[in-house]
Amino acid sequence: MKKVFTVILLLATAVSLFAQEEAPKKKEGKTGWNFGPLPAIGYSSDLGWHYGALSDIYYYGDGSTYPEYRFKFNVEASWYSKGNSVYHLFFDSKYLIPGIRFSAAVSYFGNKTYSFYGFNGASPYIPDADRIATLENDFLGNKHMGFYLMQRDILRVTTCFQGRFGDTNLGWAAGLTYNYFNTGNAQSKFKQGKKNVKETLNGLSLYDLYVRTGLIPEDEAKGGHHIELKAGFVYDTRDFENNPTRGTNLEVYAFGSYDFIQKRNHYVKVAVHLKQFFPIVEDKLVFGGHLAFQGLLAGKAPFYSLQSVQSINMKQINTEGLGSTCTLRGTTSNRLMGDSYAWGNFELRWTFVRFDWIKQHWALVLNPFFDMGAVVRPYNADAFEALKKNMSDTNFRNTELYGLLSSELPTEDSSGKALFKEGMTVYDAIQAANVRKLHMSAGVGLHVIMNQNFNISFEFGKAFDPNDGLWGMNVGLNFIF
Repeated sequence: MKKVFTVILLLATAVSLFAQEEAPKKKEGKTGWNFGPLPAIGYSSDLGWHYGALSDIYYYGDGSTYPEYRFKFNVEASWYSKGNSVYHLFFDSKYLIPGIRFSAAVSYFGNKTYSFYGFNGASPYIPDADRIATLENDFLGNKHMGFYLMQRDILRVTTCFQGRFGDTNLGWAAGLTYNYFNTGNAQSKFKQGKKNVKETLNGLSLYDLYVRTGLIPEDEAKGGHHIELKAGFVYDTRDFENNPTRGTNLEVYAFGSYDFIQKRNHYVKVAVHLKQFFPIVEDKLVFGGHLAFQGLLAGKAPFYSLQSVQSINMKQINTEGLGSTCTLRGTTSNRLMGDSYAWGNFELRWTFVRFDWIKQHWALVLNPFFDMGAVVRPYNADAFEALKKNMSDTNFRNTELYGLLSSELPTEDSSGKALFKEGMTVYDAIQAANVRKLHMSAGVGLHVIMNQNFNISFEFGKAFDPNDGLWGMNVGLNFIF
């Protein structure tokens, strides 16, 4: 399974050594600047070594608004040894513009080896094929990389404005986002002698099969530009935004794009997020629930934007799904990509110790969780049906494409490791199963929280169905809701 292990436990370990007793419940406010720098260190079998740095930066001013910050920055610059990279800058403040909350982000994700498991959770998941093969050439004579890999680079610039209707908990939100997607076959970065070499690998991959069969439209295969507008309403009664103990947060908004740049994809979608928090034991145990829906109202969105999960207030650097870190923890990333999908996250948050260290207020929180989700409107269902019909058509059986789809996939690589099941054809690998079934996972996390805002998270989850992945681990920042 392709998972990136971003191991940042050194700080959490050091903090726990000082957790000898609980600090008083009443905390003095923080003032001035507060920094939370962390190394980004890890390893992935497909992405290679992960290295770089990230940080949350808060400014509390004179402390009168604590635990609410006056300004927040989030920055990250990190790289992977096989060519992937992340550059991110985020800003958020309720005080820069009087009466308006303003947030903005500039991000670049250079994903040369990006997970692609097809649409609607339809294709079977073969764990042994979810890695870089050791074959120099695949059975079609092409240089071969992981079956579930593609390239998907993103440049994203986003802004959001929020305000309230008078002295109430009801408010409005509006924003503008520019996205540039560069998609194609996966690329490999390796050393040849003393030189670093980058190579596009045009071998058999699920992405390549989708392009050849028309499941990915030809004019979308290489990506594109999009400007999105969003607008909606927000209702919020939470006591703290980043670590709430009670209250409700409801977001309802529409977003979409009129593709005046390329004039091919126009769409409107709606998103609904309901987050509810109940205190079970005061200052100790909180139940948190999150129900969400994101669906297509009109038009047709391009395939490369399906996994982008919209949000008004970003909790993660890159929110994508359904699957993995931000939606269904423990499943493979982007396992369920459809026109419309719904999901839920439920967890207990147990604050088992509070303490002061290095003049900061700390808390350690355990959160056992349960996640579930489903595609409720498949993407490009007509193309799947057309392909199925073609496979039984006599004339189609004389084509080169039919020969490709009828070919059996390799059962093992050159080292003898298993790849696909014996007798499985290329067509079998892309065909739909029950795309509307419920997908579930469960797990537990540990969070190290400083000053109610800075939150180092370590979460481990396991999918109920092996076809959704084996297990997943993520180390990063913040609760997912």
